[in-house]
Amino acid sequence: MLKRTHTCGALRKSEVGKEATLTGWVASRRDHGGLVFIDLRDRYGITQVVFNPEYGKELHEKAGELRAEFVVAVKGEVRERPPGTVNPRLPTGEIEVYAKELNILNRSEIPPFEVEDRANVSLEHRLRYRYLDLRRPTMQHHLIFRHKLCQLIRQYLDSQGFVEVETPFLTRSTPEGARDYLVPSRMSHGAFYALPQSPQLFKQLLMVSGMDRYFQIVRCFRDEDLRATRQPEFTQLDMEMSFVEEEDVMAIIEGFMAEVFEKLLGKKISLPFPKLSYQRAMELYGSDAPDLRFGLTIKEITDLARESEFRIFREAIERGGFVRGLNAQGCSTFSRKEIDELTGFVGQHGAKGLAWFKVEDGGLSSPITKFFGQGLQAAIKERMEARPGDLLLFVADREKIVHQSLSQLRLNLGRRLNLINNEEYCFTWITDFPLLEFDETLGRYVSIHHPFTSPKLEDIPHLEERPHEVRARAYDIVLNGVELGGGSIRIHDQALQQRIFRLLGMDDETAKKRFGFLLEAFKYGAPPHGGIALGLDRVVAMLLGLDDIREVIAFPKTQKASCLLTEAPAEVDEQQLKELGLKLL
Repeated sequence: MLKRTHTCGALRKSEVGKEATLTGWVASRRDHGGLVFIDLRDRYGITQVVFNPEYGKELHEKAGELRAEFVVAVKGEVRERPPGTVNPRLPTGEIEVYAKELNILNRSEIPPFEVEDRANVSLEHRLRYRYLDLRRPTMQHHLIFRHKLCQLIRQYLDSQGFVEVETPFLTRSTPEGARDYLVPSRMSHGAFYALPQSPQLFKQLLMVSGMDRYFQIVRCFRDEDLRATRQPEFTQLDMEMSFVEEEDVMAIIEGFMAEVFEKLLGKKISLPFPKLSYQRAMELYGSDAPDLRFGLTIKEITDLARESEFRIFREAIERGGFVRGLNAQGCSTFSRKEIDELTGFVGQHGAKGLAWFKVEDGGLSSPITKFFGQGLQAAIKERMEARPGDLLLFVADREKIVHQSLSQLRLNLGRRLNLINNEEYCFTWITDFPLLEFDETLGRYVSIHHPFTSPKLEDIPHLEERPHEVRARAYDIVLNGVELGGGSIRIHDQALQQRIFRLLGMDDETAKKRFGFLLEAFKYGAPPHGGIALGLDRVVAMLLGLDDIREVIAFPKTQKASCLLTEAPAEVDEQQLKELGLKLL
């Protein structure tokens, strides 16, 4: 067998006259009046190989057998391409290899789609033949970029004193949040392991152990509904630190991000990142992950709307709702059809309608203007910072509906009006989240982040009396409207942790059954500690300018959590079930 001396992206004009042996896949084959040309591809690049009948009839006939995706080894002389045939788009475009030997290492059937970036192939087809899809240069670039990011993570965190520690995949189910993936035990029939949703409890135990600074690039598992930024199994950059405050964790992440942007993207980013409280983010943007690359902030007019004669506004307010809106500057030229499209859009996000005014020199113009006196119109214009030519858009409903509909409308208008600079990177920290929220379905409070998040120290006295007002020592990092990750300062005191469990409707016996090992560990000198977890798949996708994390995962699942390549999940035979003590209903 011919042994490779160069990759398909290595040869340059300086190698002209030398012999080279290349191996790879046939990307294309062309027959030009006796000369056979192939583009030979590997993950390093493409080299043009020429088969001349003058080098032997047998070799030339063998070259005639070549088809797309054949695996071959070729030995030949590196030559300069003739004038007029140089390909400036390829690093190897000034040379070609005149073949003297050819070994066909493996033949290929006709592939179900062309293995090239320009091929228009459905996602389902790509996932079904993922091994072919991954041969495409773009996909290989994504995975190599991901590899470089992981290398950089390890180098940077090592320089900051972190130790990489692996934590178990087979652990106990602690149902709080997303559904667990359960694994039946063969040794203990009726008992189950759970795949970890995160290493949360183990990294806290590592802090109790005195490890001080831990990190891990770790697989996590959540049985939840999927979308473009969510997979049932995903990768997380997980870290924890002892004896720290919120600012210490943030500083580590900011330094890491600065390193990533400079070394992988060649860009400098400003430090420190700005901070925005959860309450302020919701007031201005209707979202706890706002895109700060453009303005168009939400304005509150509930007090003014209460004075109007407009029944829809007044009834929403009487039910405890709010009236808030956006000023789409310069958009009074929108047609009624365009406004109706925006109304339908907010309807997809829960809003029952969209009230609007066009701002003119003399006042406001709209079918509902008659319900607003001149003084009220003037007050609304002032509150909305409106000028002639603007379009004012309002939603009246429960706060949650107002937030989600206006936040999405804001993004819609940002894209429609070309307000977003896609070359800009705007980081922010969102802080001061509520610790708890009341779940109407469960009839109890649930954690906004997780039950191990510490309350603000000054809010602890109000835990039982006013739990909805208690703020968390939690923080999310957001880039261009996407949450990259979140963390918190953790509870390290057993008594406080038990108080939180009780607020979540968990009695002491249940808490001991689920989390007894953690509560016991706290008895033996647990240090103050905190950490953060970043969604690695999401970070890679954002850095590459991609919307779908499946583009940066080698073998992802579909939105139904199935693998089209291996056809998982799949049935198992009766003997396997019997060994596990299971029987299907």
